[in-house]
Amino acid sequence: MGTKRVVVIEGDDAAPEAVRPTVALLKQLNLEIEWLHPPFGNDAMARYGTLFPDETREAIDTADTTLFGASSGSAAPVIQYLRWGKDTYANVRPARWIPGCKSPLANPEGIDFIILRENLEDLAIGSGGDLELLRPIELHSWRTGKAIADMGPGQFSLKVITEAGTERIARFAFELARQRRDEGKPGKVTCATKHNLIPEADGLFRDVTIRVAASYPDVTFDTFIIDDFARRLIAEPHAFDVVVLPSLYGDIFSDAAGGVIGGLGLCPSGVYGDHYAYFEPIHGSAPDIMGKHVINPTATLRTAGMMLTYLGLPEVAQRLEQAIERVYADGQSLTPDQGGTASTQQFCDAVADYL
Repeated sequence: MGTKRVVVIEGDDAAPEAVRPTVALLKQLNLEIEWLHPPFGNDAMARYGTLFPDETREAIDTADTTLFGASSGSAAPVIQYLRWGKDTYANVRPARWIPGCKSPLANPEGIDFIILRENLEDLAIGSGGDLELLRPIELHSWRTGKAIADMGPGQFSLKVITEAGTERIARFAFELARQRRDEGKPGKVTCATKHNLIPEADGLFRDVTIRVAASYPDVTFDTFIIDDFARRLIAEPHAFDVVVLPSLYGDIFSDAAGGVIGGLGLCPSGVYGDHYAYFEPIHGSAPDIMGKHVINPTATLRTAGMMLTYLGLPEVAQRLEQAIERVYADGQSLTPDQGGTASTQQFCDAVADYL
């Protein structure tokens, strides 16, 4: 395989408390990985006068991938570059329950699905402004007939869905479903949108996904209004396999999926483009527990497992997941969010012992 180069951006607040022991554990496995720790955030600002120095950008550009913690601000320029600069459009967010995880459901056994979030479009483009900006184009509401600018004072945000962006995330979803079917999963794609209320943007996302589905007759496909999907996610999460969603819904419902299996501390994420991928757990930076060293590292460890698979080390990733499963099965080294008293480091030590 040759030596792989991985950039590590530990992130903000409590995120480094999960990233550091995760990387330390992987280093113990003596893998052919060169770990790079370029400057970023407040430390980089103090040394270089910028949150994202050129040398950090160069490290990312020349590395095989990046492992990212979570950002509450200072690491934001890095994640923006990893996202839009690298055109990483497919955010794969697995939700898989294992025995010992503190799910609120009576029967979580067998829950194993993926929220596939389109990562670059929708409201994620971050464009909008004062309603007065819309006055020169005389934009009207087709429902009320009134000029949008006359509704002010107020603000607007642009929800942008493109045909090309939707087609590539839809094809990613169907290819992923095929891959999962080969692994014994159902091989099913679900699309959910608010096309009844937002026929332009959400309607386009749904229509394009339906069109792509016709090219994959071997993959089961269904589509729901997002409201109905929300109910189904709670009532029958076992029914899902790959769920493809526009960016905002993907962000929201992957958190809901985490709640179904037992918490965001369990949920990994890999973000893929055609030429690059980075890996980041879906939980935030958890400033409320910063310095307590009790952040659950499961999400970061599982994220690292996805990264190992991407780097061509699926057997190591499988061993890592199996070790995590054993820690949950014995229940002796769980962090407080899962009903235990272990520290982040103690959890990682338990995983290392099983490895």
